[in-house]
Amino acid sequence: MAVGDRLPLHRSARDGFGARGFGAVLIPPIELIQQTGSTNADLLARLARGEPVGEGHWLVADRQTAGRGRLGRAWGDGEGNFMGSTVVRLTHGDPLAATLALVAGVALAQAVRILAPAVAFELKWPNDVLVDGAKCSGILLERSGDAVVIGIGVNLVSAPELPDRATACFAEMGAPIDRDRFAEVLAVAMTDALRTWRHEGVARIVDMWLPQGHPVGTPLRVSEQAIEGIFDGLAPDGALRLRREGGEVMLIHAGDIELRRPVREGD
Repeated sequence: MAVGDRLPLHRSARDGFGARGFGAVLIPPIELIQQTGSTNADLLARLARGEPVGEGHWLVADRQTAGRGRLGRAWGDGEGNFMGSTVVRLTHGDPLAATLALVAGVALAQAVRILAPAVAFELKWPNDVLVDGAKCSGILLERSGDAVVIGIGVNLVSAPELPDRATACFAEMGAPIDRDRFAEVLAVAMTDALRTWRHEGVARIVDMWLPQGHPVGTPLRVSEQAIEGIFDGLAPDGALRLRREGGEVMLIHAGDIELRRPVREGD
């Protein structure tokens, strides 16, 4: 089959996209392609052409040649890893689009809990999955008109080498995860998280995020501003509360943070 041909997730299924049940829940449409530059770029291009890309549609690639992360970082691919993007259609009354970063984190955490229950992980604000401080995933949100494309990469079987941070994959942790199964579980988890975001608000998403995030009191550094402080939880709108040395609290609405290891006696 030629590169870029579109495949149903279950290649032998007769009932097509989204028709199989996940428990009592239908799996959203998942489209597989063998190789592309970037699934985010592909969906953004379709939106720009006016193609009818519905909310909840997933585009998942076996390989990516030009994957991207935040701040223009390259995101290395690896066959067997998850590399996919989905679309959220913004409607009147929705919470702020920026808070979809937390929604994606909550959904990703749910998928990991289901498929790798023995792996202890934490979310780094707003949505990275870390295991023992090593990065296992990356999420990139890009907006096009009334649509937000959410791209997610997860190290299932291999981890790219990054110059500025440690990385890990679930297979190395004794938790092999099938890519197609992960796609199904994540698609359902995202549907559930979006429903909560719309009907119960961002504060409820914050309540779901906090027990899975780095603990209150974790030393942090906001990279772009070179500001340091202590994690003091999240505001009701999802902003990070950074408590400075003098006791004042700054609200961080966007940015790349680093977790800082507390200095222990003898270090």
